[in-house]
Amino acid sequence: MSLEDFHRNFRSHLQTKISERVEAGEGPFPSAELVFAEMVMDHVAEAGISDTPTICHWNGTIGNAKLRITGYALSSDETALDLFVTHYFGSEGLADLKDTDAVATASEGVRFLFRAARGNLESRIDPTHPVRDLVATIRSRWDSIDRMRVFVITDGRTKNKRFSNKEAHGKMVAIEAMDMERLYRHTEGKPRDELAVSLVQAIGHPLPCVHVPDSDADYEYALTAIPGRVIRDLYLRFGPRLLEANVRTFLGAKKAVNKGIVETLRTEPEHFLAFNNGLVLVCDEAGFEQTNEGGVGLSFLKGLQIVNGGQTTSTIYFGSRDDSTIDLSHVRVPAKIIILKGSQDDAREKLISNVSRFANSQNAVKMSDLSANRPFHRQLEKLANETWCPDGATRWFYERAAGAYNVLLLREGTTPAKRRKLQEMIPPKRKLSKNDIAKYHEAWRGKVTLTAEKNFVAFMAALDNDPTIVPNPLDARWYRAMISKVILFDAIQIMIKKEDAREIFRQGWVNIATYVVAVVADRLGEKLDLEQIWQRQGISSNFKDLLWDWAVIVNAEFDRIAPGQQISEVARRGETWNWVKAASYPSPKNSIPELRIE
Repeated sequence: MSLEDFHRNFRSHLQTKISERVEAGEGPFPSAELVFAEMVMDHVAEAGISDTPTICHWNGTIGNAKLRITGYALSSDETALDLFVTHYFGSEGLADLKDTDAVATASEGVRFLFRAARGNLESRIDPTHPVRDLVATIRSRWDSIDRMRVFVITDGRTKNKRFSNKEAHGKMVAIEAMDMERLYRHTEGKPRDELAVSLVQAIGHPLPCVHVPDSDADYEYALTAIPGRVIRDLYLRFGPRLLEANVRTFLGAKKAVNKGIVETLRTEPEHFLAFNNGLVLVCDEAGFEQTNEGGVGLSFLKGLQIVNGGQTTSTIYFGSRDDSTIDLSHVRVPAKIIILKGSQDDAREKLISNVSRFANSQNAVKMSDLSANRPFHRQLEKLANETWCPDGATRWFYERAAGAYNVLLLREGTTPAKRRKLQEMIPPKRKLSKNDIAKYHEAWRGKVTLTAEKNFVAFMAALDNDPTIVPNPLDARWYRAMISKVILFDAIQIMIKKEDAREIFRQGWVNIATYVVAVVADRLGEKLDLEQIWQRQGISSNFKDLLWDWAVIVNAEFDRIAPGQQISEVARRGETWNWVKAASYPSPKNSIPELRIE
């Protein structure tokens, strides 16, 4: 698959999505630019590059300065903010976007940040526009936000993918491009490829190490001690992506292990190397150079993952961020580095999974294997490929590996007619990612407070701790019920996102739909005939009326709990679900065929 083929296919996918939106009646004719932005932002979230973004298009002018954003993503701990700005060509062929034009586009988003932080933007925005809540959030949380990025998302191709940082009120804003070439690389390879560090650039020379090559093994091995500031800078740059294969997340400095780490950083930084168990890392590629002393040194690491030592990594970052007295210049962190060999992706991912599992076996937390190769995902993929909808002509698609849907269209859609036929058989709206399945499954269990990636990790952990929550092996009945929950979610979201619903539902549509699904499971549960929803591939009008009423109540609960705040933030709070669940919901006004008669 060439880059040009990928661009052509992406454009076809976009046009199909627009047709679906028109057919669903989601307000006025959807803007191709905004649908494109939504597709790319979804990909960025699925790849773990950012938290789940929210489409929020706004543009304005202050003096001669243009301000604009297309979407944003605020991390769950409210310390990282990503803004997205589009540069959309909409052309048949792949266009080149000059670096100067990419930076100019990014500057519109940076100016938005400047003005929002200074507090003089809020009054210039229509009070009913959802971006006003974001502006208020930026202004009130400015002191705690320490990682900011502006992404230029484009259907063109840029020469560079990262540009010089911009400064906003004493804080640095990173500028990145998410162009067709970068999306293509993610589809052909792995987003992990972008997790790279040049140690020569970071510390000025190769990092001394012990290198143990083995021509007969499927990996090489290196032992070293990584400077604390390199660890801090890696987490600042990549955030939780760095810990994707790690079972443990940052639990807060009140935990005993973290308090000990912080205390060592503060009082005995020179002894950190002796006191700490260190990190286990895997990488896809490493470079070695001779050090000034004549020994072996690490020059770069690519495709980096920390599979053990997530607590150490995040504590170094958060500890030094929150305590200005901590000096990392004397901190060294012991590290064991596994350098993967071979070209078989499945074998490499299996090795990462096993390294993660065994490296963490001494911990009380059981390993959550996040690999797409675990049996659950393979069985679900098989069921999706073999189970046809009741019409006998269409089916759903489970994207076990990122980009698999596009690969299918390119491999089998060799002509425009064949591609259209494939998209009729498997429409883009019926493509489901691993995060999607986790979201719908866990919402049904009342688990609604986590971000997409954390929810996926929690779902995998739940399967490890209680295998009975899904059949083993998965069966067709479970699969049909799972798809019915997806259909239910989609029906709710389509209703509340329509233009005539915007006066009530201004923001947080995904969160509201997720909470409504959880309420349905809590209130109706076994009474709901999911098989009937599967057979209909939709829901009845009477059921839609009930879901609308319940969605209005959920939305009102969010406004009551935290008026004026971002719903996506409020949804993450543990007490929110308790309040929403305890609200009063009306009984059906009319007969609902999907409900079993008791």
